[in-house]
Amino acid sequence: MGKLDDIVSLCKRRGFIFQGSEVYGGMAGTWDYGPLGVELKRRIMQEWWQYFVEDRDDMYGVDAAILMNPRTWVASGHTATFADPLVECKECKSRFRADKIADGITESVTTEEFLDLHVKCPVCGKENWGPIRKFNMMFTTHVGAVLPEDTRDNPELAEKGIAYLRPETAQGIFTNYKNVVDTIYPDMPFGIAQQGKAFRNEISPRDFILRDRECSQMEIEYFVAPETWEENFEKMRLAQHDFLENVIGLSSDKIHELDVPKEDRAHYSKRTIDFMYDYPNGEEELMGLAYRTDFDLSNIQRESGKSMEYRDKKTNEVYVPHVIEPSIGVERLFLAVMAEAYAEDEVGDSKRVVLRLPENLAPYRFCVSPLLKNKPELVEKAREVYAALRKKYGNVTWDDSGNIGKRYRKQDEIGTPKCVVVDFDTLEDDTVTVRDRDSAEQVRVAIAEL
Repeated sequence: MGKLDDIVSLCKRRGFIFQGSEVYGGMAGTWDYGPLGVELKRRIMQEWWQYFVEDRDDMYGVDAAILMNPRTWVASGHTATFADPLVECKECKSRFRADKIADGITESVTTEEFLDLHVKCPVCGKENWGPIRKFNMMFTTHVGAVLPEDTRDNPELAEKGIAYLRPETAQGIFTNYKNVVDTIYPDMPFGIAQQGKAFRNEISPRDFILRDRECSQMEIEYFVAPETWEENFEKMRLAQHDFLENVIGLSSDKIHELDVPKEDRAHYSKRTIDFMYDYPNGEEELMGLAYRTDFDLSNIQRESGKSMEYRDKKTNEVYVPHVIEPSIGVERLFLAVMAEAYAEDEVGDSKRVVLRLPENLAPYRFCVSPLLKNKPELVEKAREVYAALRKKYGNVTWDDSGNIGKRYRKQDEIGTPKCVVVDFDTLEDDTVTVRDRDSAEQVRVAIAEL
């Protein structure tokens, strides 16, 4: 595992991730995914969908709108409670999340508790703080023909035009629960899954893509009979470990469970486990598993006046289901994958950077090259091999730049598991050289066996 700066440098150098709006000086907390980053991100999301939705018969997918009726966020509690503790330095006017610049405190910290810690400002080094204020992290926007300047003296009109960019994908699932039940009428227990964008107006985005203002989430709301929540919670906990370790390839000794105490849990949760990961900059949350009880469906039922009850096919019992929620940020998983794969070693007498990505996640599975690009017969044969592999696997790249050694180093850095080289022997016996990324060993393989 490399340092965070090494990973950031590799992401920029090889086209994984760029600073958002970089040509205009960038925008804090936003990131753009380049050609290789898009491929890796897409494969991570595909693996999750395959594992939790397509390979199970109790999961159903939705893709809900980002803009939702504002009553959604009233019922969910976000307008009242989705807030971070904001503290401002009186000297340099810098603003921070109080719980992120002081050790041993939580999001519920008071001004007195914070001041007693004698925290120095990370920017100016002074200790002169204002009071802690709650800062709601939802982005506000206006919908329709009502313009913000039209609402200054008309609060009623302003309220009609206000909407929010969703801070989580979960509510799009909950608001579609009744639609899924009415159209599919699945057996209990069952889950509804969604992947999509979420937006959080972070006070201080930091640590590359670990904490940003626009992210992609993968969430499941798993609906269960109230008395069965514990057994289903445990099944989902084990499934998360299996996915992270055996599908994504994270080391089990770098994943730690934190049973979140009541005072630190979200307002809707009766039990939460945070899956922590040893990132290059220290242990940080990778994903969460929460027992949300019937909080959300009961709130929707009360706010909308529509029944969220489910009639159990087996027992004929009628109840509002309880919910188990596994939630993971794609960016956090992306960074964990990069950190896990990043390595520096020596091949022969030279040092190299190598990205040991699992084959199912690598942006390219093969790189095909002619030994010399100025030999038409080699290029023609290499193009035939490239076309055949691309037809079979899709994610195959072509590289004829520089000498073969430089090509190997480039492919090592972007995580390509195998390099296939067409040389003069290929023209005689239809075999190629296949080089392994991790061991750097080379073997001759018949083209027909690739």
